[in-house]
Amino acid sequence: MSMQHTLKNSFTITDIGLHSGRDVTMTAHPAGVDHGIVFKRIDMTNLSPADQSVKALWNNVVDTRLCTVIANDKGAHVGTIEHLMAALRACGVDNALIEINAAEVPVIDGSSIRFVEEIEKVGLHVQSAPRRAIRILKEVKIKEGDKVITLSPSNVPVFEGLIDYSSVPAIGVQSFTLKLVNGNFKHDVADCRTFGLLQDVEAMKAAGLALGGSMDNAVVVDDDRVLNPEGLRCRDEFIRHKILDAVGDIALAGGLMLGHYKGLRGGHAMNNKVLHALFADPDAYEIIDLYLDIAEADMAIYNDISPKPSVAAL
Repeated sequence: MSMQHTLKNSFTITDIGLHSGRDVTMTAHPAGVDHGIVFKRIDMTNLSPADQSVKALWNNVVDTRLCTVIANDKGAHVGTIEHLMAALRACGVDNALIEINAAEVPVIDGSSIRFVEEIEKVGLHVQSAPRRAIRILKEVKIKEGDKVITLSPSNVPVFEGLIDYSSVPAIGVQSFTLKLVNGNFKHDVADCRTFGLLQDVEAMKAAGLALGGSMDNAVVVDDDRVLNPEGLRCRDEFIRHKILDAVGDIALAGGLMLGHYKGLRGGHAMNNKVLHALFADPDAYEIIDLYLDIAEADMAIYNDISPKPSVAAL
């Protein structure tokens, strides 16, 4: 049986918030069995300790326009959680308390790699209860215009995506598939950064948004050029970051998802909507204790770079 895990020790990261531009300090602590991932706004001293806390769950998501934001009914909220959530899920952390002194998680370099490295430094503690998983039993699909997200049955977590920026030559059409086993997340997507088009970045800054954004924490694209002096970390960094975001957003299901995520032009809003659709249909999933034979049913070496599909294929 696969058991729940928490951190062996705490770790702290201080950096700026992507949207506020303000300094943020976050400390991740070990937590008990069945605690889940909980964020605590320790700067909101007007609230009781219990009211400062927000559980990282799909039904606590209140905003998905620029990032994923969770909140409780007392006014405590935390945004830009997706990169940290992806690292926690990929590293196998089931239970943790995230104390934070601002309204968003530190952006660091715009990827998950620092979070992964810090988790690896402190290590994991095996706990006394079995890990629970959400097993997809039938296809669930959300479609809005040309955006499509589906969840379908699979013995292990698979994340597949395609983006179509045909009008932006520096990005174009890109696809990628990640099997969330054997350290693939760290190797293939963890260091892939968030990105934006120059005209969109300029408009957001003019509107008082993305105040902490810079080429230190995002890839900025102008038509056929990547403006970052160091260039890309891999040729398809854009879709790999979208897969990273999807891992973090789907982690808000509240447990390891045994299913195949497929996203065409996906994003935070669509990722949350597919979770709402999933949990609205009791026949579409079951919650199980995760036995090793399930997790190991399909652990063969996997070719993460699949042939590029057409847009219609998804």
